[in-house]
Amino acid sequence: MSKALTYLVFIAVSLGGGLLIGTNNLPGEWYQSLAKPAFNPPNWVFGPIWSILYILIGIAGARTWMRGHLSAAMLIWAVQMVFNFLWSPFFFGAEMPRAALFIIIVLLALVIAFIANRWQADRLSAALFLPYAVWVGFATVLNASIAYLN
Repeated sequence: MSKALTYLVFIAVSLGGGLLIGTNNLPGEWYQSLAKPAFNPPNWVFGPIWSILYILIGIAGARTWMRGHLSAAMLIWAVQMVFNFLWSPFFFGAEMPRAALFIIIVLLALVIAFIANRWQADRLSAALFLPYAVWVGFATVLNASIAYLN
């Protein structure tokens, strides 16, 4: 597979998967009725941020794939995508913020593990995950706050 096609596939999987899961697990009346912390951003912020992050995640995934299909880094990348895609169905779909909190804590650990794994071998891929780590860290605190308040 060519480099360009590899990038397109990985971006399509991460962005497309995120958009598909997001549109099938929209915040509804249940979410609107929850007590939320003062630092909860407006709903319109999440779509653009996640779209940018999914593109960065896809680029890092493609770079990792091209450096070793069966590497530990590729396994971490794939597993973090699973946990990323599980969060919305648990939080919004099943209305289970405590279960979603467990999922996002594991996700944050995997994102950090990916950064640590790639830091020496592919600093750009690690750097592409830094905004993702910051956002997932923030989302973890937000999720924990919502679980606590409700």
